[in-house]
Amino acid sequence: MPTKIATSSLPRGRDLLRDPRYNRGTAFTVAERSALGLQGLLPPAVQSIDQQLARAYEQYRAQPNDLARNTFLAALHDRNEVLYYRLLEEHLKEMLPVVYDPVVAQAIERYSHEYRRPNGVYFSIDDIEGVETAFRNYGLGPRDVDLIVATDAEEILGIGDWGTNGMGISIGKLAVYTAAAGIYPDRVIPVMLDVGTDRASLLNDPLYVGNRHGRVRGQRYDALIAAYIDCASRMFPHALLHFEDFGPSNARRILTEYRNKVRIFNDDMQGTGAITLAAVLAGMRVAGSRPREQRVVIFGAGTAGVGIADQIRVIMIRDGLSEQEATRRFWCVDKQGLLLDDMNDLRDFQTSYARPHSEVTGWTTNAQGHIDLAEVVAQVHPTIIVGTSTVGGAFTEPILRDMAKHVHRPMIFPLSNPTERIEAVPHDVITWTDGRGLVATGTPWDPVSYQGTEYAIGQANNALVYPGIGLGTIVSRASHVTDGMLLAAAEAIAGLVDVHQPGAGLLPAVPNLRATSATVAVAVANQAAQDGVAQAQLTDPMQAVHDAMWHADYPSLEVS
Repeated sequence: MPTKIATSSLPRGRDLLRDPRYNRGTAFTVAERSALGLQGLLPPAVQSIDQQLARAYEQYRAQPNDLARNTFLAALHDRNEVLYYRLLEEHLKEMLPVVYDPVVAQAIERYSHEYRRPNGVYFSIDDIEGVETAFRNYGLGPRDVDLIVATDAEEILGIGDWGTNGMGISIGKLAVYTAAAGIYPDRVIPVMLDVGTDRASLLNDPLYVGNRHGRVRGQRYDALIAAYIDCASRMFPHALLHFEDFGPSNARRILTEYRNKVRIFNDDMQGTGAITLAAVLAGMRVAGSRPREQRVVIFGAGTAGVGIADQIRVIMIRDGLSEQEATRRFWCVDKQGLLLDDMNDLRDFQTSYARPHSEVTGWTTNAQGHIDLAEVVAQVHPTIIVGTSTVGGAFTEPILRDMAKHVHRPMIFPLSNPTERIEAVPHDVITWTDGRGLVATGTPWDPVSYQGTEYAIGQANNALVYPGIGLGTIVSRASHVTDGMLLAAAEAIAGLVDVHQPGAGLLPAVPNLRATSATVAVAVANQAAQDGVAQAQLTDPMQAVHDAMWHADYPSLEVS
């Protein structure tokens, strides 16, 4: 937002009060009210943004539950954009779960019934030819957009397919980008790719606002994705294309196909991988071990789990292993047990991590004929175990005690959410490993007291990493998001914690998100230059990042 705006360039009267970009309500001065035709349309008092903030926070706290708080914030955003983001900035730790995970899932379920006004661009599988027209109707030019977040809402936050209701994901993600990294909110576009839904309750709901047919797949789906990526990258050549909550059958192959062609980022894979990698890097500093020495069990080999494996594999290769040798350091367990190369139901992104069947001769199988997690841990003696399964309690006491018996400082990352689906709670992990377990979780937890030591529990929250990756990519004008940039982000996060303090967490605290995002952005921008993908030459990346971070405040108005 410009630091000064001429009043002659703004809407007037009631039209101005209805425009959330420029409306500032009671903060308009007497002179501004006269120049803008607002006399008599506002109460007499002229108030500061801090006074408005106090009132808005009081109203927020008065809401009866978190879903009502989410609805209140959405309404504030539609009324006064600057005040909305200022409220988020000031109370980010408290409000992050409300504007995004986990409360946004409830808001998505209610989206069609709570619908008030459009906020973004909706593309339909039934009108692929209209993609460019829709983008043009949004009214932004080629130099006006830094970031586009798109979803097809097939796999939302553990609640699955929610069709066009999933627009809330794109909007919520962008809110975090702005509050945590200062991405200018008028330079972003939330996008919904409506390819239908297989959720019968939506198709039978007369108030559902999306396409009323089953989810389209195959050639037509790919044509919509191609049209979207082509138009977005051509019409907004500086924009980062962020993909969110796509189903596992599409997420990885889209990223693989386009990541070397356009500026694309998938948070479910790359962001989750990077924040988990940060915890691994910190954990290795505590354990005094090297990447090439790790043995990694992934429990839940979906998009997130395999994305984490991909990121950890990068540092193994950088530590001297070949790609094949690094891949053999992973054991992936999914619903069919340990993934084996002779299984006929593997997804394309799982095949490279499948173990040779000849390797498991003599291993014990369960009643279903699968090699389960307990047997894998018993045979492999992993140094790292990652849970992205949503199977609550899967990391049992016998499994973790067996792991700790063979590894002095085991890294145990139960990342599933919501809380009831976590593979093991931190107190149990600390207790069952006699205080030696290095823990990171996907949801926030209070410190754990054990034998006189307070153990901080690091939260592997993607919000620690993706806003900074986005900001660093934008500032450097990187043509691609490279593996090096993701590793630089992870290293920056890991460097923010003092792991040598007794009981220290493996990841920084969420409340310092803006400082964390700035640190990550500088590292990403520097790495983009080193990788030869930066299109902007930055003499002072730290200053460039600082200058690019928008702060929610009303710009000066020049009365004319």
